[in-house]
Amino acid sequence: MRTRDELLRAPDQFASKATGCLLGLAVGDAMGDLGRSAEYRNRYGMITDLFPGAKSTDDTEFGLLTARALLDCGGDLTPDAVLAAWQNHIVAQGGVFERAGKPLYGAVENIKRGMQPPLSGRDNVQNDDDGAAMRVSPIGVFCAGQPERAAALARIDAEISHYADGVWAAQAVAAAVAVAMVDGTTGEIVQAARQQIPDDSWLGRAFDRAMAICDRAGTIHDAWEPLHTELWTPVHSMSAEAVPQVFALFRLTEGDFRQGLFWACNFGRDADSIAAICGALSGARHGAEVIPERWAQQVRTASGVSLRFARDEDVIALAEALVALAIRRGEA
Repeated sequence: MRTRDELLRAPDQFASKATGCLLGLAVGDAMGDLGRSAEYRNRYGMITDLFPGAKSTDDTEFGLLTARALLDCGGDLTPDAVLAAWQNHIVAQGGVFERAGKPLYGAVENIKRGMQPPLSGRDNVQNDDDGAAMRVSPIGVFCAGQPERAAALARIDAEISHYADGVWAAQAVAAAVAVAMVDGTTGEIVQAARQQIPDDSWLGRAFDRAMAICDRAGTIHDAWEPLHTELWTPVHSMSAEAVPQVFALFRLTEGDFRQGLFWACNFGRDADSIAAICGALSGARHGAEVIPERWAQQVRTASGVSLRFARDEDVIALAEALVALAIRRGEA
């Protein structure tokens, strides 16, 4: 595993990894959403390509919001900075539109009522889902090689909409991305995530069950059914279901981008978020070169289905701006 300083001194590699992370998030989101579509499953059986018509959901668009928040505040992410980003890029532009999770709608309504984080996340509906975990990969990019710092900033970002498991899931993903950015092994990346989760939590117990399934099964083929049945939560997937499944798939595919996306996109249930996080982790580890150019261009601009501002953002430009900010801060 390289150090942060080594990555800062290799700006081209840093940019490739940052771009790979954000594009991986967007590709996984769009492909995973196809994997949940009966129309595409009836036509293709399994999703193996980013077919025409695939587009972003809230996973990508809230990820772009987190990147924009970091850039707007110059990397000094505070609760006030997160609140300002939500007010400027969500509330002032008409709110959250289609396809978003319940706590995201709830947080926006709380903000409109004058609530501030962390109360806007604590007194909120379904605030233990994975809606914060899906959006914090840009923090891992910015904090490459600094998993504890990534987790601290992820907590600040997550608390506007989430609480407890929802926040710890975000911290786990941000820390894991930070380690993937500096070429951590699969084991080191998974360990970085687990270290951010309290043992005495639903998410912690579920994470350990997922890893036990991996130990017992040995292969993704044998782990496939128990990862679904033993972690399944009634009615709706929570972070204690989806996030352990992410890291199990990442572990069992050794972080390979195409293999990880294949299994994640066809996972069912919360496949868009699962594939988005898997794609972000793999893209951060391997760089933009593992992503087919056609796929990259297809997701480079978000559809704005959830957040209108996202239509005006360029995924690659945001990644490059995060790298420039990190290098500038590192040299200060």
